[in-house]
Amino acid sequence: MTGNDSLVLRVAGRPVGRYVTRPELPARLSPRPYLHPVTTLAGTAVTELSPADHAHHLGVGVAVPDVEGFNFWGGRTYVRDQGPTELDNHGCQRHTAFQLRDPDGFVEELRWVAAPGELLRERRTVAATELTGTAWALDLTFSLTNVTSAALSVGSPATNGRPGAAYGGFFWRARKEATAPDVFTAGAEGVDAVHGRPADWLALAGTTWTLVFAGATAPTRRDPWFVRTGEYPGVGSSLAHEARLPVPPGETVVRRVVTVVADGRLGRDEAAALVRKAVSP
Repeated sequence: MTGNDSLVLRVAGRPVGRYVTRPELPARLSPRPYLHPVTTLAGTAVTELSPADHAHHLGVGVAVPDVEGFNFWGGRTYVRDQGPTELDNHGCQRHTAFQLRDPDGFVEELRWVAAPGELLRERRTVAATELTGTAWALDLTFSLTNVTSAALSVGSPATNGRPGAAYGGFFWRARKEATAPDVFTAGAEGVDAVHGRPADWLALAGTTWTLVFAGATAPTRRDPWFVRTGEYPGVGSSLAHEARLPVPPGETVVRRVVTVVADGRLGRDEAAALVRKAVSP
């Protein structure tokens, strides 16, 4: 990769993530910038890129399966009364420029483009911060502005008729291991108890690592979490859970997720303490 196509995020001088801005991917994967690999401070990778089970899962990024009928998630589209269907409706996120680019973060401009042209313009802000000797935080904010003259709306397979599949927004495809990771929040444990529900933070604990996802703004905290651990390990937000999210012309949707990336298996108290440190003003 040349310097124009990727950058390396560093925490205390140590590389913890590579951000790829112009990936060469087939259209059906909805090409978009992504972070991979992301690692703990000890060097354990905690992301996967185009795994065999879901080739369109691209590390850490922002992906939406339905923007006014166009697929910015990749793979098949869920069609009501028909199921997952291969459609020629994929969009792509095009890196435009970095407004700021430092070793510990960046501010990026992107264009979300599909067949009709540009639908959304995004400003993405990413920052990496050391928390302790064994944990750091990835702070990701995305702002999506409708640049068309018409109303747009964001949907999900759930709003299109598939129960429990309200994914779309921030998404982290985690490391797949022989044993499924544990998942818990401050007051609940297990996929059935946390999936599809809002929580201030949610932890995914693997064999030697833990990820703790926290909504850092009130609108982000209202979005329910999308969680998978059995078929694959992944955590994301749900911009469109029970109903489509309208985005009128010129309006902007903003979400901010801070993720603690830690070595070791954290308990509830440790996870909560690190979240407080990561999202403190």
